[in-house]
Amino acid sequence: MDLHRAGTVALVGRPNAGKSTLLNQILGVKVAAVADKPQTTRNRIAGIHSAPGFQAILVDTPGLHPPHSLLNQVMVRTARKAIEECDVVCWIVDGEVAVGARSVPSEAEAFVGTNVLTPGHRLVVTLNKVDTCARELLLPVIAAFHAYTGGADVVPVSALTGENVDRLLSVLGALLPEGPALWPEDQVVEASERFVVGEMIREKLVRATHDELPYATAVEVEAFDESEREGDRALVRIHARIVVERASQKAIVIGRGGAMIKRVGSEARRDIEALLGCHVHLALFVAIEPDWTQSPRRLRAFGYG
Repeated sequence: MDLHRAGTVALVGRPNAGKSTLLNQILGVKVAAVADKPQTTRNRIAGIHSAPGFQAILVDTPGLHPPHSLLNQVMVRTARKAIEECDVVCWIVDGEVAVGARSVPSEAEAFVGTNVLTPGHRLVVTLNKVDTCARELLLPVIAAFHAYTGGADVVPVSALTGENVDRLLSVLGALLPEGPALWPEDQVVEASERFVVGEMIREKLVRATHDELPYATAVEVEAFDESEREGDRALVRIHARIVVERASQKAIVIGRGGAMIKRVGSEARRDIEALLGCHVHLALFVAIEPDWTQSPRRLRAFGYG
């Protein structure tokens, strides 16, 4: 009889490599914020994938990059801590970028390599976004990462379409240590619903504002009232505060005639209702906290670091 395996997998890589998209694809439900801008993920988010023979706790992490601001430093520290603590490291590489790079790995990708190529780590390289790449161009990239890592498995996937993700999970599962499941098989996320709700709101905010708003925003769920969650007309009432640093940013979040904040609330509510399985009353407010991204106390309060 085959032994059961269970453990943690750190999903690491450069910003915008597709870590959060891969996590959501594996879990079959959105638990991590996804946007077409780098550094959407700020916190350690753990999803739970249970399959016959193994259970993998998949830890989504902020993108690894040379940090500058205090917020960036905290985010990179979060990723490095996950690498140190997890049983397996899954290095996610943007295949579209790697195919077009002058060298493989590129200088930026090698920065990730300096963090993941640590003696004793079980490592798998995931070449993502292969649905947008010519297959003949992927082969030399796969060979280059296999050699660079000293023989690690390199698994090409599309986190967006799910292509070859089952193969990746098999490779990761085989590397986990032997042991019983760490979480109930029907649980898919380690974080609270309240935390995931905050991430969903922030994702919609990032998507809606595009390049208008820098990453000086945070979302704080102040009230999560489940007193009416049971019954035929189940309802959860949520009050959340969007925090920005300046009055000009507040104006962008609210939008002309309140259009922007209404859009963010409407789009977030749809995802939250799918997550909670009931109707949701979502109230959003905007507050100004000057320079919160440079305050260690406020960063900790928002769950960063």
